[in-house]
Amino acid sequence: MKFTKIVLAVALMIAGVSVNAQETEQVEFKPHMFLQIQGGGQYTLGESDFGKLLSPNAQIALGYQFNPVWALRLAVNGWQSKGGFTDNETYKWNYVAPGLDVKFNIVNAIGGYNPNRIFGLNLIVGAAANIGFNNDEEFYTYSGHYLGKYWDGTCVNPVGRAGLDLDFRVSKRVSLNLEAMSNFTLERYNSKADYEKANADWYFNALLGVKIALGATEKVTRAAEPVIIEEPAPAPVKPEPKPTPKPKPVVKKAPEMQTEIFYEIRETVIPASEQGKINNLIAFLKANPETKVNVTGFADAGTGNPKINMKYSEGRAANVVKALTDAGIDAARINMDAKGDTVQPFSENDKNRVTIAIAK
Repeated sequence: MKFTKIVLAVALMIAGVSVNAQETEQVEFKPHMFLQIQGGGQYTLGESDFGKLLSPNAQIALGYQFNPVWALRLAVNGWQSKGGFTDNETYKWNYVAPGLDVKFNIVNAIGGYNPNRIFGLNLIVGAAANIGFNNDEEFYTYSGHYLGKYWDGTCVNPVGRAGLDLDFRVSKRVSLNLEAMSNFTLERYNSKADYEKANADWYFNALLGVKIALGATEKVTRAAEPVIIEEPAPAPVKPEPKPTPKPKPVVKKAPEMQTEIFYEIRETVIPASEQGKINNLIAFLKANPETKVNVTGFADAGTGNPKINMKYSEGRAANVVKALTDAGIDAARINMDAKGDTVQPFSENDKNRVTIAIAK
């Protein structure tokens, strides 16, 4: 019970480690396959000293993550096991154990899915078939008499297993993995002749390795723009006839000019092919000294991300402003702005790499 409380406390703490996604994006979990490659050690429960019953161990697994909480994996574990009767008498054999495991992500079950979470804690429960071989070492009892083994050649035993693993994410597809598993099987596993007892044989694995997602683990979508439904306008009311007003004097409208400077992808310097437009804008501003100009930079939403695109739009607007002030246009007549990829003035994606200058 105390162990369960500790695990839940750790999971809740880990669940709090999060980074909010940008408000303009929605990140959803995407089902994917994964590969685990691990190596470490095994302790086979027996009568000898702990250190003399340690063996090398390795595991490779291929799995599928159905959702943020549940996964299924096919794992092949094996290498070596050891047995013994006294502190000095030990023997060893080899085995391979293919099995099927269910993984339950405790952190996502408690704290919900978070694509930026660093840690994950999984509960693992599964079953396997332990195939033992190379059991050819002779051994003796503490009285010095030869002890016959229950099996030699090859022996297959059913195995139940359970444990925990901790994932430490280093990228969207790669994480370091620490796994601890306990395995229980039939009494005959250690090949001692008292196999008919109702006891179980146990061995424990501690493994460190890497987990690699074989495909994208998340799907990013932009938040939909709100739909504005306009209410129908009320029926027009027929106005009463009014006296015909005297015509107002005609006011001459001030001249206006709009210039669009287009750029290549990831460029902020005014292209040579667009320099003529800058020259025309300078000439217009000099010919109409009462006018002011609004210079606005944009970036296309089809490439980059909002943060990078805002820098591109700022650079494009700043270079146009610099060209105007270098040509003698008073900075007080210029207003500069940058929209990044939040506004797309053109339906064609590539045309949105643009600076729009409106003089009036």
